[in-house]
Amino acid sequence: MKIAILSSGAGWHVRDLMRAAESLGHSAQPVDFRRVWASLPMTTSLSGYDAIIVRTMPPGSLEQVVFRMDVLHRLESAGVRVLNPPRALEVCVDKYLASARLESAGLPTPPTFICQDAESALEAFESLGGDVVVKPLFGSEGRGMVRISDVETAWRVFRTVERMQAVLYVQKFIAHPGWDLRVFVIAGRAIAAMRRHAKDDWRTNVAQGGRAEPASLTQEEECLALAAAEAVGTPIAGIDLLPRPDGGYFVLEVNAVPGWRALAPTSGIDVAREIISYTIDGRA
Repeated sequence: MKIAILSSGAGWHVRDLMRAAESLGHSAQPVDFRRVWASLPMTTSLSGYDAIIVRTMPPGSLEQVVFRMDVLHRLESAGVRVLNPPRALEVCVDKYLASARLESAGLPTPPTFICQDAESALEAFESLGGDVVVKPLFGSEGRGMVRISDVETAWRVFRTVERMQAVLYVQKFIAHPGWDLRVFVIAGRAIAAMRRHAKDDWRTNVAQGGRAEPASLTQEEECLALAAAEAVGTPIAGIDLLPRPDGGYFVLEVNAVPGWRALAPTSGIDVAREIISYTIDGRA
């Protein structure tokens, strides 16, 4: 099988997928998402590949992003295996839409307010208890998030975001024990998990300095992670579960382009090989 890895370079995850594909007797090649083209009658720079793994979603204009997703949709319609499916990517890249899907499925998510103006955001700040996390609507690995517990700071941040014509995603800060769970799901199975501990910060992301340790999931934790992946339509997903003060967990995020650089050595699971195996035969 010939597999395209859509990326913006040959970073660690791309190289790990290439290694895993070669070990299984298949070929995986990086393709720059920013250089994808299409023509009519239907052909694209991705023609000739049996499957496509989306490894990154590089920034771009609205036109560029829409075009990239259009190409993935057409390839999927033509029978090419695309992971994750384009609709799942569209859902998960948008925190509001993903959270709405989780809520519709009856899964616990932190109280959140999404708006476009500073005045509404300030009202939300107060109604959420005056201690919130402001997140970019599109973003990952904890980048761009800020915790605010001061009304003057809140107003300055909200006005700045408003002037940038960005959406304000304001979420109640959840007091937690300093750790959360990252669960890696493939095809309805939790293949690996780790507990991420914050380091001198409230954020637990390993990319932001957090410490990882292996975790064995309870039935409740596994069922919640699998339900979250199903709710947003992601066969491959990284699910973040945050402990609730009253017990149980919030589903904090579903990542449709999840990393495993920390997870693989922590869990002892060859995650890249699991992804390639699923890409090839559709079984986890």
